[in-house]
Amino acid sequence: MTYCVAMRLDSGLVFLSDSRTNAGVDHINTFRKMHVFARNGERVLVLMTSGNLSISQSVVNTLREKLEGRGSNLNKVKNMFEAAKHVGDCLREIHARDAEALEKFGVDFASSMILGGQIKGEEPRVFCIYAAGNFIEATRETPYFQIGESKYGKPIIDRVISPRTSLDEAAKCALISMDSTIRSNLSVDLPLDLVIVERDALKVRQQVQITRDTAYYGQIRKQWGEHLRQGFAALPDPDWESL
Repeated sequence: MTYCVAMRLDSGLVFLSDSRTNAGVDHINTFRKMHVFARNGERVLVLMTSGNLSISQSVVNTLREKLEGRGSNLNKVKNMFEAAKHVGDCLREIHARDAEALEKFGVDFASSMILGGQIKGEEPRVFCIYAAGNFIEATRETPYFQIGESKYGKPIIDRVISPRTSLDEAAKCALISMDSTIRSNLSVDLPLDLVIVERDALKVRQQVQITRDTAYYGQIRKQWGEHLRQGFAALPDPDWESL
């Protein structure tokens, strides 16, 4: 399984992904689900993937191969809308090649992706791209997207994140959201990939891999649990007669 989240803020973009696939009693693998495409000073794009690993890897490899060609690619598209369309076209290309064969083996063509970034001359933008190659864009009213195992981490994001949230606060919120997911679902786990893109910098501000030895992650994980228990204990017990 997977959990990835991207946040579109006034000050820039925050991306976080886990790296666990094929979780089971005796079969756990780690594969990176975050991929950065950047030309510093001109554009920076971040792609996160969820779903069938072979489909995701095929799409990423196709995107990288196209960078070397003369046709459309992520280094040439004029804006983020065209970038999302290009990723969707690559998904359709893989679908045309593999979907029928996968169906014969009872495997669904399942894949979803988040593409975010900024190209010089426009605002930072984030898109959620579906298996059919269609996509939607994050807005000020809905400033984040999740893919994969999203339900455990969603409540904290809904309570905290707004377009005015700072990049560091958003990164902290994303990590708490991820920790809530890891705690409740065995199929999501460390290491994590975190990328922060500051508005108009047109380059990655931070790119960090977070493991069990990362001191900051351990600190906020511990303190978040303690504060939740303290907050719960401080709530009044129910007065059943007045209900």
